[in-house]
Amino acid sequence: MMEGCPDENETVFYSKAEHYWKEVPPTVDGMLGGYGSISSIDINGSKKFLQKFLGEGKGKTKPGCALDCGAGIGRITKRLLLPLFRTVDLVDVTQEFLDKARSYLGEEGKRVENYFCCGLQDFHPQPERYDVIWIQWVIGHLTDDHLVEFLRRCRGALCPDGLIIIKDNVAYEGVVPDEVDSSVCRDLQVLRRLVARAGLAIVHEEQQQNFPEEIYQVHTLALR
Repeated sequence: MMEGCPDENETVFYSKAEHYWKEVPPTVDGMLGGYGSISSIDINGSKKFLQKFLGEGKGKTKPGCALDCGAGIGRITKRLLLPLFRTVDLVDVTQEFLDKARSYLGEEGKRVENYFCCGLQDFHPQPERYDVIWIQWVIGHLTDDHLVEFLRRCRGALCPDGLIIIKDNVAYEGVVPDEVDSSVCRDLQVLRRLVARAGLAIVHEEQQQNFPEEIYQVHTLALR
């Protein structure tokens, strides 16, 4: 199921995570596991990263439609994607978070076209719909095979010049399980291998700066 991980029953792996998130309050602090204070640093880093690629010229990623994966209450949609894209879709496994998103996103939320309540392992994005598919702090909830399959589906869901962005915690070595929220943290080598298995290339990669020292390193990868 996971490189270097005990082959826990897949159903249990997913249901434990679903149960964990059902108990989390639908707030920015809840979304960030008590680290709500890093939200602005996170968004600013993401904006700088994304703006390298966006534009209307040849080879540029168009500012049309974005997909926010593991969107929660829409923290990233509100501060990163809605300001940069014409329309946004959200997908999350927790209905309560999506319900909260409708009020949290405010007036600009009118430009959200779809709220999909679904685990990413079961989610099939519409082919050739998205300019950017943003996947942040959620890949650890997918098994290796499901992550590869999901990334393949995402590849098919991109418009011409579209991008998949993964932003996530990176382990120093190997795969580290988290029993609390039923997820794993993979090292860069493992992640790169899974990306390659999905038939995607890494266009650009960087580490998020200025996060608290006690948390994992966070890396952002642009794929196509």
